[in-house]
Amino acid sequence: MLISDLTHEAGDIFTAGYRLSQAENFWPAGTVFVTVVDPGVGTPRRSIVLKTRTGHYFVGPENGLLTLVAERDGIAGLREIDERVNRRPGSGESHTFHGRDVYGYTGARLAAGRISFEQVGPSLPPDSLVKLAYRQPTREGDRVTGLIPVLDIQFGNVWSNIPKALFDQLGVATGERVHVRIFRGDTLVDELEAPYARTFGQVPVGQPLVYVNSLMNLSLALNQGSFAAAHNIGFGLDWRIEIQRLPKP
Repeated sequence: MLISDLTHEAGDIFTAGYRLSQAENFWPAGTVFVTVVDPGVGTPRRSIVLKTRTGHYFVGPENGLLTLVAERDGIAGLREIDERVNRRPGSGESHTFHGRDVYGYTGARLAAGRISFEQVGPSLPPDSLVKLAYRQPTREGDRVTGLIPVLDIQFGNVWSNIPKALFDQLGVATGERVHVRIFRGDTLVDELEAPYARTFGQVPVGQPLVYVNSLMNLSLALNQGSFAAAHNIGFGLDWRIEIQRLPKP
């Protein structure tokens, strides 16, 4: 059995769910993911195992963390962890470390074949899964809108959840400039024009561009610089980005 530690970067529920959805489809069916971003640890929120239609298993708190993988991959089964049997022995009085005592323990037993999915605990209706509300990417006329789910931290690039396929409906050709506006809530944080480019080196050093990232979503960058730092851009459910096609001259 192979154990991989994917990330400790995400500190909030939505960001963790996004990073999970970014990584999980590269792993084979039968993979068990233990996911622990759990500000409600010890409260009545349920502990669950989700099985997707792609054959992946997700062990963790039911707090919206699995929203994106459930939406994309579908729910083949959902079970509440029976902590009377699926909990590290001797940990019953520990109420703030479920990552070790419940999720890691249950995930390891499931991955090792010590328990089956049916032995996790009672079945739950798939539509009962707690999900987070978030801004879906949309198109209105010559403009597409989405949210900024994460930053590409190492480079300062600003990622959106706007898919290339939706942006392509605007008919913007490579090299054309677009109008970009970024909001936090209802406050306009940044506004600029930038070319739609294939890669960073197609603009001068220090200049902005709009490009397609590794998830096939639209992103903003500075060639050899941090767009996020230079423009004071953050990420999360309250950050919105609009990309608009400019009128033809």
